[in-house]
Amino acid sequence: MAVVGIDLGNLASKIGVARRRGIDVIANEVSNLATPSLVSFTPRQRLIGESAKTAETSNFKNTIGSLKRLIGRTLNDPEIQEIEKKYINAELVDVNGTVGIRVKYLGETSEFSATQLVAMYLAKLRDTAAAELNQNVSDVVIAIPGWFTDVQRRALLDAAQIAGLNALRLINDHTAVALGYGITKSDLPETPENARNVIFVDIGHSDYSVAVVAFSKGQLVTKASAYDRHFGGRNFDYALVEHFAHEFKTKYKIDVMNNPKAIFRLTTGCERLKKVLSANAEAPLNVESIMNDVDAASSLKREQFEEMMSSLLDRITVPLDAALKDSGLTIDQIDSVELVGGCTRMPSVKERIQKWYGGKTLSFTLNQDEAICRGATFACASLSPVFRVREFNIYDMTAYPVRVTWSQEAGNPDEDTELVVFPKGNAIPSTKILTFHRAGPFDLEASYTEDANIPKGINSWIGKVAIKGVQKPASGDFATVKVKARMNLHGILNFEEAYTVEEVEEDETYTVGEGEEKKEETRKVKKIRRKDSLKLVTGFTGLTEETRNTYQEKEGTMFADDKLVMETEDRKNALEEYVYDIRSKLDGRYAPFVQASEKEAILSATQAAEDWLYSEEGEDATKSAYVSKLDELKKLGDPVAFRWRESEDRARAASALREVIDNFMSLAQSEDEKYSHIEQADRTKVIELCATNKQWLDDNLYRQMEKAKNVNPVITTAEIYKRRDDVQFTSAAIMNKPKPKPKTEVPPPTTEAPKQEKTDVEMEGEEQEPKITEMDVD
Repeated sequence: MAVVGIDLGNLASKIGVARRRGIDVIANEVSNLATPSLVSFTPRQRLIGESAKTAETSNFKNTIGSLKRLIGRTLNDPEIQEIEKKYINAELVDVNGTVGIRVKYLGETSEFSATQLVAMYLAKLRDTAAAELNQNVSDVVIAIPGWFTDVQRRALLDAAQIAGLNALRLINDHTAVALGYGITKSDLPETPENARNVIFVDIGHSDYSVAVVAFSKGQLVTKASAYDRHFGGRNFDYALVEHFAHEFKTKYKIDVMNNPKAIFRLTTGCERLKKVLSANAEAPLNVESIMNDVDAASSLKREQFEEMMSSLLDRITVPLDAALKDSGLTIDQIDSVELVGGCTRMPSVKERIQKWYGGKTLSFTLNQDEAICRGATFACASLSPVFRVREFNIYDMTAYPVRVTWSQEAGNPDEDTELVVFPKGNAIPSTKILTFHRAGPFDLEASYTEDANIPKGINSWIGKVAIKGVQKPASGDFATVKVKARMNLHGILNFEEAYTVEEVEEDETYTVGEGEEKKEETRKVKKIRRKDSLKLVTGFTGLTEETRNTYQEKEGTMFADDKLVMETEDRKNALEEYVYDIRSKLDGRYAPFVQASEKEAILSATQAAEDWLYSEEGEDATKSAYVSKLDELKKLGDPVAFRWRESEDRARAASALREVIDNFMSLAQSEDEKYSHIEQADRTKVIELCATNKQWLDDNLYRQMEKAKNVNPVITTAEIYKRRDDVQFTSAAIMNKPKPKPKTEVPPPTTEAPKQEKTDVEMEGEEQEPKITEMDVD
């Protein structure tokens, strides 16, 4: 069973796997640890990850990123229109009420929802992990931003299911980081009262999170979290783009901001410049052919950069202040501040955080790029029966308060109509039992409270449940209904069951008095007893089973199509490679081994294959056509290659046979005591076998020397090795016979009992005490 953790990033994602030696972050097909979070659509296939990144420059209008920023959102969300749209080159459209894209795929206009796009990407990560582990991957833990709402979390679970993955847990990014930090620590305080308080600051490509976590032996407790959902590396990149676009407008008379391709090229250059400035005082910018055949160039000093980004840098302390306030701690009670995420490498960012922390030294004990991925993998290992992980309890918390509302029951004017069931900071997972007094069926609706700071544009409504089968008791009173609401490991709300209860009187026996006056008495007590289970009809924001199955079928079809395209391309490349390879070898290593007529036939066939390959027909042929062409060429070329290979390997094979023959010939003629039990007839059999095979080898090698190299050999290495194996197995069976055990004579019994002599040998009937060795056991 594979144990896999996924850090689902906005720019790129990482995959962690648990092995017996620990947690490894694995490399993809081009040996990179981070796989670009991109999906690209072409006239022939989908390209995902590294291949999409390669194609992005020439196919940017059909390439989509920012996948986790789109999932669970609608096209009309203000954040999508005002913020996300400027980072996306593909056309955004509405797909069944959610945001999606319109692209050219297989020569047609196609639309895909964000859920489908994330499913495509997760399937790619699944295949990368499967290739590394050499087994199918199903169970995973996926790390997501802590600010994700219920609808976004459900959409991600749908995407995982479409990709054929079983998400054991959606873990918050900051929780994954905290788990990776705490589970390996052996010096944590013994009691929660003396907990070690650590602030984790994670600034990634698109968002910024702060979490205050209390660690004690065997557990972590998230005390508070705060976010800036639109602060990350891409904000700095875009600010640089705007700066240089303005400069180039004056310098080169070009309007970059009105040319999507120019923006894309400039953004790539600005990303490089930002990274260089993290370690240098000044960095150059060079963008070849940015637009209108203009090669743009400029430079920027770090001081200029920090001054330009001052408004962004001022936002750094806002989540820090909010998280510290919600935790109820003071800055003096914070033991350390841990920084993760690529953006925390920027000197100006580190300076602002260090200043907020009172000038104290910041901690970088975790791998800034891999911390989330490793924590998610630890979480998956702890949920897997395959690995034994140190027991470590995780007490996470909800980011937004959730309330339940209902209609007032007629005849009960004092009844409330709403209740905050899971306030902000409520533990995850958590179960609450709600009690209602009703005369008949009723509905409950769950939503976020008005003051919940959910992403702008996301509907606060979470879901609805109808409780059926409620009947008014014969007494005329209201029925007492219990409804179980649960916030599960994923941070998702569900109504799990509902049932009625009734108050009954039961006889209870109890004892009074002591000694002889002790006696039992009975009294009536009132108890609450579960009565009837009620039917629940729920409605939440996730995909319907029918829609999910449809998406799953489409994904399977596209996956099969992509696989066929890759296999076809592989066979096409194999044919092209063989044409050039055999042609070059005919004038090289194969020259002595090919006849003139054969060479002419091969050259003619390879030329015809090459002409076909570069024709309109061969450029886009089927897999079977490439396989057929390659087989035809190999029928001509393989005999030549066989002669060369036999010539190269023949001496080695002959030496191996001679070595075995000489060895067993020597053993069969040996007068060594260890072989004295071997019968002479068996020895003769071995000698004759060796002599026969030696004669066969010498005769055939002599015949081979008389043959030309460009004709088929009279003796093959396969025949030689077969003879060697025959000699080895037959001779070894004879010469390795075990020596018979010598016969022992039993002396005749005597009538006179022998004298008992004192010896060191224990007498029959006595038990010898076992020797006890003292050992220190760690």
